[in-house]
Amino acid sequence: MAVVKITELEKLLRNRIDTEDLVQVEKVERYIHLVKTFRRMNTAIRKEGESVSIKNGAQEYTKAHPLIAERNKVNTQLLSIERSFGFEGGNPTKSDGPGDPSDLI
Repeated sequence: MAVVKITELEKLLRNRIDTEDLVQVEKVERYIHLVKTFRRMNTAIRKEGESVSIKNGAQEYTKAHPLIAERNKVNTQLLSIERSFGFEGGNPTKSDGPGDPSDLI
């Protein structure tokens, strides 16, 4: 899977929003922060393994890496922000001029 550079992702998102709308700008900043967090979590999980061994006195057991649940929460937040942008089915870039007249029909 190709990894998208954070700077390219941020540039794409900023091109698709109204940069005069501070709420939209804040959403992009939050989205980028969450993407960075998600990637750090993935790196930690890959490095440490998807399961961890826990020792408690004489007991020892294996459980899922604690970051997996947190990563899922971050993913849910990312999807929520994506939906709030309202990009579905629209023009991928913001328009600087009038649209196609057939759009009015």
